[in-house]
Amino acid sequence: MSEANEFAAVTKAFSGLGVDENLFISSLGRWNRYQRESYRVSTPGFFKEDERQFQRWSDHHILQLRQEFLRLKDAVVLYTMHPWERDARLFKEALLLKIPQHDVLIETACTRSSEDLLGARKAYHSLFEHSIEEDIAHHIKAHERKLYALILFYSWGSSKVRFILLVALVSSYRYEGAKVNEDLAKSEAKMFANALAKKTNLIEDEDIVRILSIRSKHHLKAIYSHYKEMTGNFLDEDLDGDLLLKQVVQCLCSPQTYFSKILISSLSLDVEESAKDSVTRVIVTRADENDMKLIKEEFQSKYGSTLAAKIQQVANGSYRDFLLTIIAKSD
Repeated sequence: MSEANEFAAVTKAFSGLGVDENLFISSLGRWNRYQRESYRVSTPGFFKEDERQFQRWSDHHILQLRQEFLRLKDAVVLYTMHPWERDARLFKEALLLKIPQHDVLIETACTRSSEDLLGARKAYHSLFEHSIEEDIAHHIKAHERKLYALILFYSWGSSKVRFILLVALVSSYRYEGAKVNEDLAKSEAKMFANALAKKTNLIEDEDIVRILSIRSKHHLKAIYSHYKEMTGNFLDEDLDGDLLLKQVVQCLCSPQTYFSKILISSLSLDVEESAKDSVTRVIVTRADENDMKLIKEEFQSKYGSTLAAKIQQVANGSYRDFLLTIIAKSD
């Protein structure tokens, strides 16, 4: 391999999701000091010429590389965790960010079974010695809480003061049987249609929040179907003006659509770190679920490429191989 091609290969090994450890060993490990200097000079994207005449790593790329070297470790640790502990830690990490990650809260709360969500809440108690509801109340500003909380009313003298006490989505214990009251589902689909026709702020509508918080997934899918029959539109598409509610509906009614969209947005070289982390989170948490097969089918249908091919294109080294091994289980 020519020096220019070898330099290009090493640069690719430094780029993308994860790192190509074998290439570092076979190429980078053999270079002498002059070859390493030549590489630094020829790679201005990673190195810059210092005023004191040496090539220095970009601080941004040092931090990025540290994160990429840790990517496999993080995936392995998450994969080997008990699902309850894993989801409890995902909740906590999402809340600790300067801007809490609503999408992770919604995704985790809405795509787990009732037992697994209850288990995650129990694990949260053990790990952090308080409840997920307390942490959401603490970290989410009052005007943002309405998506997550059922509003309870307490009398205070002659007036009623609203206190948001419970987190609706993470507190939900949904019925998981197949039985659906079609008349009720039809009525509630009409409720959505009327609210959207009035262009009201659905997040302020207690009935809408209640339906999304307590109804079974089979029931919500029936609402989704009836809404399409009534309006000719898909409910999640009509919720484009409220991205949080759109995500709730997708996660509850069509998780493969939601997860495919997350993956195509994250499997890219020019996305933020939080987006890159989504690749690990989605693939690891869905690895043992039936919807991984549906996610792969939806991904290929919607984006014209297999999920495996996209991972092969963007990811590197052992991290890439680990992801490919996980998703192959559902073949």
